[in-house]
Amino acid sequence: MPQMGVSMAEGTVVGWHKRVGDWVEAEETICEISTDKIDSEVPAPATGRVSEILVEPEQTVPVGTVLARIATDAGAGDRRSKIAQQIGRHPEEHLDAPAAQAEPSAETEPARPVAPHAPEPAQARTNGASAHRERRAYSPVVQRIAASEGVDLSRVSGTGRGGRVSKQDVLAFLQQRGGDVSSEPAQPSAPPQPSEPPLHIESPYVEGPGEGPQRLSRMRRSIAEHMVRSLHTAAHCTSIVEADFSGVESARRALGITHLPFVARAVIDALRVHPDLNATLDGESLTLHRAVHLGIAISLGRDGLIVPVIRDAHELAPEGLARRVSELAERARAGELSHDDVRGGTFTITNPGAFGTLASTPIINQPQVAILDLEAVVKRPVVVTDGAGRDSIAIRPMAYLCLSWDHRALDGALAARFLATVRARIESWESS
Repeated sequence: MPQMGVSMAEGTVVGWHKRVGDWVEAEETICEISTDKIDSEVPAPATGRVSEILVEPEQTVPVGTVLARIATDAGAGDRRSKIAQQIGRHPEEHLDAPAAQAEPSAETEPARPVAPHAPEPAQARTNGASAHRERRAYSPVVQRIAASEGVDLSRVSGTGRGGRVSKQDVLAFLQQRGGDVSSEPAQPSAPPQPSEPPLHIESPYVEGPGEGPQRLSRMRRSIAEHMVRSLHTAAHCTSIVEADFSGVESARRALGITHLPFVARAVIDALRVHPDLNATLDGESLTLHRAVHLGIAISLGRDGLIVPVIRDAHELAPEGLARRVSELAERARAGELSHDDVRGGTFTITNPGAFGTLASTPIINQPQVAILDLEAVVKRPVVVTDGAGRDSIAIRPMAYLCLSWDHRALDGALAARFLATVRARIESWESS
């Protein structure tokens, strides 16, 4: 099990792209793994033939565990029967259906090497297409894109080895389909989705369709474990303030961006004033961080959620933060984030208000000590005071800012002062 990030301690094998007896090129994807943060493709460390697979799919093992062995002294033209004899198995156990048809006699014909991305044979795409699709296995990246775009993967022709559908195949299918929704089964109309990446959405998060009890997806199980551990670890408290977004509303409309980047900038400024919240707590060791590495919770739809990190966010203006959020959201939903993209955060912002919620109590993203929740910006009547001290009622765009914080590291007064600084920064935007 490779070390895909400094905080990674274990990983789960999602599936194997190769089987015993298959030829693999160095750097070609041999399997996929999942950690508590992200799914990744694992490249083969060397060229050769897979001689042994030691960890089965869905098995979780520590970093450093041997997953498989590759016979690097094997030749691409070695007979499969010879490899099978070396590992004590019958050669037909390691051949897929198209290969078996192409090689009726493994004892007399040498195995032909297959290029990692060679097109699927015409026979497999025509006469054997239906049977082949039933056995298809798709990577998490492909499944995420298909789910978000409403693609029936059985209709996508794969150009990978053995007809495997790659990310490029799905994107090409979408490009060919264009905006013609008639090429896919009719879907019920849905309201337009906000451009900001929300955290909370209603979804079953389960594996497989149908009625009755179902097992949570692998990512949902990982999220559940992480959230329960956080609740059992941190002394959660939540403080809430209300902020007037009148100045931000004018500025964001002028720039053509959402409220989130302005809130992020206000949070960064407040963390510079109150560094105790820009911290991580590991056991009894509290570390205050000078740089602000800002985590933004991104929804992946049915796949769950992920928190990529904007490194050195304190160096960015709202426009720069908006670009980084958009870029990370695109990469997250395409399954292109690396482990470095999701580690090392010092503070997190989540944004369920994009779906209209008014108040939430978010769970702290361990080992951080606080998380800010941005709720919906809603116009409502409020009391305002003019320069002469006269009160009146006005309609203003208002929103609640909900801060969950760890009482082991912070006290209520400090949390309140931090929120007051965030609110003051937001409400003074017009004059900044």
